[in-house]
Amino acid sequence: MHTKTIKELSALLQARQISATELARLYLDRIGSSDLNAFIHVDEQLTLQQAAAADARIASGDTTPLTGIPIAHKDIFVTRGWRSTAGSKMLSSYTSPFDAAVVDQFHKAGTVTLGKLNCDEFAMGSSNENSFFGPVKNPWDRTAIPGGSSGGSAVAIAARLAPAATATDTGGSIRQPASLCGVTGIKPTYGRVSRFGMIAFASSLDQGGPMAQTAEDCALLLNAMAGHDERDSTSLDRPAEDFTRELGNSLQGLRIGIPREYFGKGLAADVEQAVRAALAEYEKLGATLVDISLPKTELSIPVYYVIAPAEASSNLSRFDGVRYGHRASDYKDLADMYRKTRSEGFGDEVKRRILVGAYVLSHGYYDAYYLQAQKLRRLIAEDFQNAFTQCDVIMGPVSPTVAWDLGAKADDPVANYLADIYTLSTSLAGLPGMSIPCGFGQGDKNGRRPVGLQLIGNTFSEAKLLNIAHQFQLATDWHRRVPQGV
Repeated sequence: MHTKTIKELSALLQARQISATELARLYLDRIGSSDLNAFIHVDEQLTLQQAAAADARIASGDTTPLTGIPIAHKDIFVTRGWRSTAGSKMLSSYTSPFDAAVVDQFHKAGTVTLGKLNCDEFAMGSSNENSFFGPVKNPWDRTAIPGGSSGGSAVAIAARLAPAATATDTGGSIRQPASLCGVTGIKPTYGRVSRFGMIAFASSLDQGGPMAQTAEDCALLLNAMAGHDERDSTSLDRPAEDFTRELGNSLQGLRIGIPREYFGKGLAADVEQAVRAALAEYEKLGATLVDISLPKTELSIPVYYVIAPAEASSNLSRFDGVRYGHRASDYKDLADMYRKTRSEGFGDEVKRRILVGAYVLSHGYYDAYYLQAQKLRRLIAEDFQNAFTQCDVIMGPVSPTVAWDLGAKADDPVANYLADIYTLSTSLAGLPGMSIPCGFGQGDKNGRRPVGLQLIGNTFSEAKLLNIAHQFQLATDWHRRVPQGV
């Protein structure tokens, strides 16, 4: 039962072949016996209360395709009744009095919350080793990182601890862990999903999205997640869409752009082999490969690591020990309390980014760094628009390598940053991007660490992207593979 997709589970629930309560208990049992550290907080009583409410809705006929479906939320989305920590000591005992917009949307659809998922602290990281609650283990190889920052979300899906999970993507935090854990995830166009109640990292980049086994499941989840929210000033006011509407369309004549910058130095041979095999599969489905260039790709890392820390330094200034969160217990005066509270409450990576951000925004450096980065961001976005005059979708690797070993890059932050080279530019341009499983790399001792294929579309092309992914998944079974013992 736990290996079934959302669509399959929904059919069983609607036919009364299983109840939402039985389904919730099944997943709670699996979570309870897991040693992967994917969950930060589980409350069986709250979950079963929601499951009982879902059963009542099903009995009355008041249902959606997601009614009764268990879901877990990345601990960046505040959730009433559950702890909402952002993976940080600063918020380790915080319980939100309200739901994030995304959580509320799923509640209205009738989903059943399984708990809160581990993540890099304040979503800052590419390995999920920066969490105050400890690293998450990759179910394909417990000595490997799961990717970040949404590592708990990806692991929950890969290990079949949940059929659905929410996640966030600021510079690749949906796509990269989805790739390294062999699951499907989509980052929508910036502004598609409300950021209300999403604990902020970098406000001009943060975007929520779903993870699941399949593209079809992600389309169902995005139907509930997306929509205008007047409480979020960056939320796009667009008519509601059915993201499943293009599923089933032929890919005959589809033009796939292959950026030459994504296949050069730095890309591991085993990852390239899996990606090129996936591209060959698309050719069999009627698509044509088109050589394109995204010449500003190499600038995406310095641009991102100026803009994102600058916004983080501003957003995280609210955590000062006065209003909520951790407060130092021993201090002499207010300034000493601020200093000790933030020193104790934030981890090393968060402190590093706050310091970088404060520096690039400081007098004398704002024009040289922050303003220049914003200009380059515009040029990166123009690269994509030029490319889309030649192709319908862009494809390539998500990450330069398969998942690396836990601790392998702990002393080298820049090495972690470089792992985001293929995902950052999409986020800087505000475009939708996906990762779908496409094989396994041979760059580890057992050759069982997953590889993801990245799909990048133009703004508001999520329905098209989801169908392009769906057609690949109809023709292959990478998304059906499960780690040993699952």
